[in-house]
Amino acid sequence: MRRLGLRLALSLLTLALLAPCTLAQRSQATLSEGEIEQLRDSAYIANDRVMLFIKLIDVRIKFLEDLYAKPRRPGREQDTHDLMEQFSSLSNELSDNLDDYGPRHRDIRKALPKLIEATERWATVIKTPPDDSAYNVSRRIALESLQDLRDQSNELIPEQKAWFIAHPPAKKQSPAETDNAPR
Repeated sequence: MRRLGLRLALSLLTLALLAPCTLAQRSQATLSEGEIEQLRDSAYIANDRVMLFIKLIDVRIKFLEDLYAKPRRPGREQDTHDLMEQFSSLSNELSDNLDDYGPRHRDIRKALPKLIEATERWATVIKTPPDDSAYNVSRRIALESLQDLRDQSNELIPEQKAWFIAHPPAKKQSPAETDNAPR
């Protein structure tokens, strides 16, 4: 009896130690190493980062479209589930970025209309697969995160316009103007 308790305690300890590793692997599985590197490179220019997220989500949406455009193959439902989870993860990450950019008045005015257009396109593709218990919950979560992203973008557009009208960005000097500066 004592050995059973010891084994149970060791099993629970092992699970507790391995749980963070599996969660980290799961979140990293959403992005490839190249995509992670692209996100790191775009971290300094908010507009570029939003556009990169749109591109990354478009890749997942294209995979989802291809799953249902081609003849059915085994594992399609699981692939659909995985793609919808990746979509949700990326859209939540983009939403977190927008949460950061809004109050800090980072200029994302060019990307926001493209993001709203993309959310409409993404919603259509996510709703396309027939109902299936393998991915219905993932689809519902993806649609909720998509709606949150769309609402957030629609709120940011007038905020960005008002802010940048009141605080116009400084104009860049041409090289000729820079050379004439006193030394």
